[in-house]
Amino acid sequence: MEQYLNLIIILICLCLGYILKSKVKTEKVNDWIPLIMGLTGVLLAVWINGLPLTPEILLQGLLSGLASTGCYELFKNLLEERIKNIIEGLIK
Repeated sequence: MEQYLNLIIILICLCLGYILKSKVKTEKVNDWIPLIMGLTGVLLAVWINGLPLTPEILLQGLLSGLASTGCYELFKNLLEERIKNIIEGLIK
């Protein structure tokens, strides 16, 4: 069975997405990050697996690239919640 999530692709896309989000100072970048990460994931999957581009390689790249955006949001929300809890604890 094919592996559809590739940790290397997820982590590379996560880092690239973070750089885009932190360095591009426009709200429009948020609309484009999923597309950019999906395409980057496909390019990385082709680079890792080689040609020809099969549906499995396309799926691996898209899923891994898009999963990186979900990971970013998950970590960001967990970190914000943790900081909020620490601040509330200091105030009490």
